[in-house]
Amino acid sequence: MQTSTSSTTPLVLHRGLEPYQQTFDAMRAFTDARDANTPNEFWIVEHPPVFTLGLGADQSHVLAAHDIPVVQTDRGGEVTYHGPGQVVIYLMMDLRRSHPKARLFAREFVHQIEQAVINTLAAYNLDGERKEGAPGIYVSHGPFKGAKIAALGLKVRGNGCTYHGVSLNVDMDLAPFSWINPCGYAGLATVDMKTLGIQVPLADVQQTLAQQLQDLLSATD
Repeated sequence: MQTSTSSTTPLVLHRGLEPYQQTFDAMRAFTDARDANTPNEFWIVEHPPVFTLGLGADQSHVLAAHDIPVVQTDRGGEVTYHGPGQVVIYLMMDLRRSHPKARLFAREFVHQIEQAVINTLAAYNLDGERKEGAPGIYVSHGPFKGAKIAALGLKVRGNGCTYHGVSLNVDMDLAPFSWINPCGYAGLATVDMKTLGIQVPLADVQQTLAQQLQDLLSATD
């Protein structure tokens, strides 16, 4: 399914449940083939269980894979886990074209993605916060304060085109996070929205986060 709102607003494509390697190959192929007229796209995906490694990842941070595939990627960051019940949105963006009057650098891009997650959590009465030097969003107060609820990792090519993106834990089996050092941090607690008392359909959170990303990342005239 594909939806769009304007020529400057990224298209939203729902790819459903899809093996990670299939999506990874498609992201690279899309980015290889795009030109100045290719619309920006957000790909909403749900993955079967998989551990993914960033370019700088240390394999030793996978403590026990338990038969879950481990895939080397070309995004930034360390090791993370994707699985059912998690919103994953990949950001197929041309940063230079989308912001011709105010070039959007990678740091600002990351900041806006994190803000979209914070806004999404706020829509469900949850408070998230950033941590300096640790990309992602963390629970800001309560018994799960400091637990990670969203992760992000990007590839920004020299021509300003991006892929990979952001994941938000909604209603997951959290056990696989304990089989790794999430994002390279030993003992980092990970949580989902259900554990925080919010039971909501995955599709609702997919839509909310996609809208927040569209609002923050659409090109301006």
